[in-house]
Amino acid sequence: MKVKAIWRKKMKQQLNEIDELTYNIFSKDIMDVLCQSSYWKEAKTIGVTISRGREVATNEIIKKAWDEGKHVVVPKCNPKENVMTFYEITSFSQLETVYFGLQEPIVQKTKKYFPNQIDLIIAPGIVFDQNGYRIGYGGGYYDRYLAEFNGEVIALAFSLQVVEEVPYEEHDLPVKALVTEQGIIHCDD
Repeated sequence: MKVKAIWRKKMKQQLNEIDELTYNIFSKDIMDVLCQSSYWKEAKTIGVTISRGREVATNEIIKKAWDEGKHVVVPKCNPKENVMTFYEITSFSQLETVYFGLQEPIVQKTKKYFPNQIDLIIAPGIVFDQNGYRIGYGGGYYDRYLAEFNGEVIALAFSLQVVEEVPYEEHDLPVKALVTEQGIIHCDD
C-alpha cells in the first residue's frame, strides 16, 4: 500500500504541473477520441465520475452524452458500508459537494441504477499501466463494484499517467482500454 501512496503523490505532482491550456486541449482531445470509440457509440448508459483537480475533464463528456440522448449515471459512495451506487443525473444541479470536494448525486433528486442497467463505466484513477491496472484514490470502491459488473470498463488518462507497470493486488480489476489524448490503448489484447 505504501508503494501505491508514493505513486499517487508523484503523479499528482506531475498532473499539477500541466498548464491550463494544455490541460484543456488534452481533455478535449480525450473526449474526441472517446466519442469516436465503439465503447461510446454502443453505450446507452454511461457511468462516470465528476472530475476535479487535474483529472481528465468530464463535464463536457457528460453534456455530449446528454446531447446524444444517453443516460449518465454518477457514483455515490457510502463510507459506512464501503459501497458505491450509481444514480442518473440529468442536470449538474442534481449534484452536491461531499468529502474531499467530490461531487456526488443528490439521492432524493436522482434515480438509482443497478450494475446490469449500465453499459459502460469510465473508471477513475491516478496512474495506469499498459495492462489496464490502475492506482485509484485508495478507497477500493470501484474494485468492489466492478467485481459485480458485466459491462465495459475503460478509463480516461493523460498519456503521462500511463506507465509500464503499476503494483496491483489479486482483487484489483484491470480496465479494458485507456483513452488518452494520443488514442486508445487496448489493454485486453
